[in-house]
Amino acid sequence: MAKMETKNNITPAQATHPGELLKDEIDATPGLNQRKLAKEIDVQPSLLNEIIKGKRPITADIAILLEKVLGISADYWMRFQSQYEIDAARIKEKNIKKINNIAQWSTIKEYVPVSYFRRKGYLSDDIEGDIREIKTIYGVEDVNSLASSLSDQRVAYYRKSTKSKVDDKNMFAWSSLALFEAKKQKVNSFDYSRLDELCETLNAIFYENVDTPERVKTALNQYGIKMLLIDKLEKTPIDGFSFWSDNNPAIAMTLRYNRIDNFAFTVMHEIGHIDLHLRTEKDKQFMDLSSMQRMDKYETQANNYAQEKLIPTDLWQEILNNHPSLNDDTIRAIGDQYKIHPAIVLGRVCFETDSYARKTTIDKKMK
Repeated sequence: MAKMETKNNITPAQATHPGELLKDEIDATPGLNQRKLAKEIDVQPSLLNEIIKGKRPITADIAILLEKVLGISADYWMRFQSQYEIDAARIKEKNIKKINNIAQWSTIKEYVPVSYFRRKGYLSDDIEGDIREIKTIYGVEDVNSLASSLSDQRVAYYRKSTKSKVDDKNMFAWSSLALFEAKKQKVNSFDYSRLDELCETLNAIFYENVDTPERVKTALNQYGIKMLLIDKLEKTPIDGFSFWSDNNPAIAMTLRYNRIDNFAFTVMHEIGHIDLHLRTEKDKQFMDLSSMQRMDKYETQANNYAQEKLIPTDLWQEILNNHPSLNDDTIRAIGDQYKIHPAIVLGRVCFETDSYARKTTIDKKMK
C-alpha cells in the first residue's frame, strides 16, 4: 500500500478523514462489511459508522485494533488522522482569513477610490495583496483607521467651500498617494541657501516653455526638492501640495490646467511654502486648492512669494512706468526683453487689474 504523502503549509481544498480510507478497505475486502468489522474489533457498529462518516476520530486504541484486523499499521492510521486534523484546521483558518479580508475590503471600498488605484496599476485581483498595498499607500496599520485618518486630513489640509464640490474620499486618496510616492523618490541633498538660484533656473525654463514639466522636475530634483505629478481625481480641485518627505521637501501637483502661467505660479507658490513655512515647521503640510478661496496667512505669504519670484516688485514698477498701455503686443515685447514668458506677464496684468476674463491672443499653453 502506498505511503500517504503530505506537503507542509499547503492547504487542500478539503480535508480527507481516515474514515474514507477505512470504508474503501471494507468495500475492497471480500466478505467484510461494517457490522462484521465492528464485531471483530469489538466496538459498537454505530461508533464505527460515525468514524467512517468522519464524525469521530480514529483513536490510538482503534488504530491498534484496525492494524490487527486489516494489516494496516496503527502508525499509518494515526498519521492519517493527524494530517486530517491539521488540514481541517488550516481550512478553517483560511476561511476565517478570507471572511476577514472580505470585511476589510468592504471598508476599503467605502473610503478608497479603488477603481482609480486599479487603473493606475497599484492594485491587482489579489485581495490580500491589495489590502496590504492600500494600507501602505494610506500609511495605516488597520483599514478601520481610514475613517479617522480621512477626518484628520480634512481638518489639516482644507475646509469645505460652498462654491466648490469636493469629494473627501478622492482628496484623501490623492494626498495619500503623493506622500507615498514621495517616499520612494531619491533626490540630491537640499540646501535653503540655493533657493534663489533655483528660482532663477526655473524662470529660464518657464520662459523657454519646452518640455516644461519634466525640466522643472529635473531642476527641482537637482536642488534637492522632490517633485511629483499625480493625476487628479474627480472633484479634487488641487493645484499643489507641499510637505517634508524624509530629508527633503516635496512638491506634488495635478496639472489641472495645461497653462504655463498657472503651472509657474503654483511651483513658485509651493517653493514659497518650503522657504517660508516648512523651514521651521517640518511637520506641516500645505494643500493649495485654487477654487476653495482659502486665504489664511500662509497662503497669502506663499502667493506674495510666488509673485515676487516670477516678477519682482521693482521690475513690475519699471514695466508700468515704461509701458502705460499693456496690450498683447506690448506684453510679448516685455516678455522678450526681460526673459519672462508673456503668459506670466499677462497673468500679472490680469491680477493687478482684476480682469481675468480679458480677451487675448497670447498662447498660455504649457509645452
